[in-house]
Amino acid sequence: MEIIYKKLTEKEIDRVIKLRIAQLTDEYTSEGKTVPENINLDKALKDFYTRNLAAGTYVSWLAFDGDKIVGTSGMSFAEKPPYFTCTTGKLGILSSMYTDPDYRRKGIATELLDRVVKEAKDHGCGTIYITASDMGVKLYESYGFKHNGNFMQYNFA
Repeated sequence: MEIIYKKLTEKEIDRVIKLRIAQLTDEYTSEGKTVPENINLDKALKDFYTRNLAAGTYVSWLAFDGDKIVGTSGMSFAEKPPYFTCTTGKLGILSSMYTDPDYRRKGIATELLDRVVKEAKDHGCGTIYITASDMGVKLYESYGFKHNGNFMQYNFA
């Protein structure tokens, strides 16, 4: 097994959409939730990846074993007014970290994380945020991510 790492391009978007949905399904079911049957994310994901790759506001690294994508990562870039712990105001929002179950515990997720964190640093981000799944917490803690007990969210739906 030789794993090759490449940045996401438009030609892999459809394959990455399938992996993203597999990831979300894994996360939902591992938390005891039922995946909603009436929601189809394909069109929204295609729109997101196409627009944000073109705008430079999203970057993703992929891990390949031959032609098979076995791992994904993603970093969205946002900006808000600078503050004491993020003087640039530029934020990285980490998402889409997923490794095929047959390829876990081989260092793939760490390598993908290294690559997207470097992208955020090169972009000028002062902070990276993530909402970690239960499966990912140990990886992020070992990498140096800290819990933020004040994180809250508001959902419109």
